[in-house]
Amino acid sequence: MSLLRFVARSMLASYFVINGVKAFRHPEQFVADAEPIADRLLPLIDANVPESARGYLPEDTTGLIKCNGALQIAGGLSLATGLGRRLGAGVLALTMLPHVLTANPLKAKSGSDRAAVQSQLGKNVALLGGVLLAAQDTEGKPNIAWRVRTQKQFLAKDAARRKAELERDARVTGEDAARFARKSVRKARKGVEGVLS
Repeated sequence: MSLLRFVARSMLASYFVINGVKAFRHPEQFVADAEPIADRLLPLIDANVPESARGYLPEDTTGLIKCNGALQIAGGLSLATGLGRRLGAGVLALTMLPHVLTANPLKAKSGSDRAAVQSQLGKNVALLGGVLLAAQDTEGKPNIAWRVRTQKQFLAKDAARRKAELERDARVTGEDAARFARKSVRKARKGVEGVLS
């Protein structure tokens, strides 16, 4: 892994760790912005999650903000340390979706508010793009899909080679058996001719 790649990942991850700590420690700062998302998301969670798992999930907007903050901390640390970095980057992308969805410049009342919201939306979209790129980065190593496809091709070629070898061996064995049968017939004829004469 190159030093530049490590530094870039750490810089990207630092935003999420800092933002996650802030959201986890002081969720009240984000409640107003998160209410529209929480109003839609929390009923979906209640309707689709089994009763036994609901106790572990957030019940209100504050809990949802804390959960998002904890996910940002975990994903940021994963991205920065490189341990499960692609999964961590994917988690960070999921945590950015509410931020992108709530930043709507059309709802701003004045021109200066609209400019601030547009700037926030641009930053959130850029961060989302950055973590999506990090989630796809294999650091020059082949990803699982490529490995599976290559292994499948290798196995297909190997199977075709083995099939050709078996067919050739069967053909040679058949020819040998036919030769042996002809020799046996000739010997039998000579034996019969020797007895008759």
